[in-house]
Amino acid sequence: MPFVTIADGTEIYFKDWGPKDAQPIVFHHGWPLSADDWDSQMLFFLDKGYRVIAHDRRGHGRSTQTDTGNEMDTYAADVATLTEALDLTGAIHIGHSTGGGEVARYVARAKPGRVAKAVLLSAVPPIMLKTAANPGGLPLEVFDGFRKALADNRANFYREIAAGPFYGFNREGVTPQQAVIDNWCRQGMTGGAKAHYDCIKAFSETDFTDDLKAITVPTLVMHGDDDQVVPIADSALLSVKLLENATLKVYEGFPHGMFVTHADVINPDLLAFIRS
Repeated sequence: MPFVTIADGTEIYFKDWGPKDAQPIVFHHGWPLSADDWDSQMLFFLDKGYRVIAHDRRGHGRSTQTDTGNEMDTYAADVATLTEALDLTGAIHIGHSTGGGEVARYVARAKPGRVAKAVLLSAVPPIMLKTAANPGGLPLEVFDGFRKALADNRANFYREIAAGPFYGFNREGVTPQQAVIDNWCRQGMTGGAKAHYDCIKAFSETDFTDDLKAITVPTLVMHGDDDQVVPIADSALLSVKLLENATLKVYEGFPHGMFVTHADVINPDLLAFIRS
């Protein structure tokens, strides 16, 4: 399997499909998942002639189950190492949820020429946590609850998330898709408990305000208005005000994991933005 080795010895697993001279699209997964979460998008864009790349964040999927470095600065530095190893230029970076935070931090610091466009999809920026400066955020007690549930019974906690709010399967009239739930849990349980525990702090408490302000490339912000995991009012609607060159697309009734449940809508919209 292909890996890139980081300076601290961490091995980052990645997929790299398609013509090496084609424009690259780099996908950044959410917590606590892996590159596999982007299967539909990678196959879709591969068929359109793009080079598609997705990695397992440190501590997730097939990458090293690190007990250190599980925070946004290191995540972004890992991405920089990967993009340099693959010599990616003019890339489109697409991040979901926690991966959207990773995209924001990486793109804000990327070397000139590395990034052409960015997409924040159901993403955590600017900051999830409720603070004096962010009164609409979620209380720390919510994330303390996540940590406790993970430590007490990670497998059960992950199944509750996947079967409920992540895909909106807890909404009246929505039929749960067992295979989707099982695949979410499979990805989650492949990663490391310590890294996932630490990542809760990374995705909830990191303030991406300055990163968003520093991004100048065209950025598409996509969010469902029924996102129960990252509420739109305190994420996408604030991010577009901080980005210099942003386009907002709101999807009525769509859940947090909308690129899985509604790939038939999301994929063409991503393609239109990339081609624009």
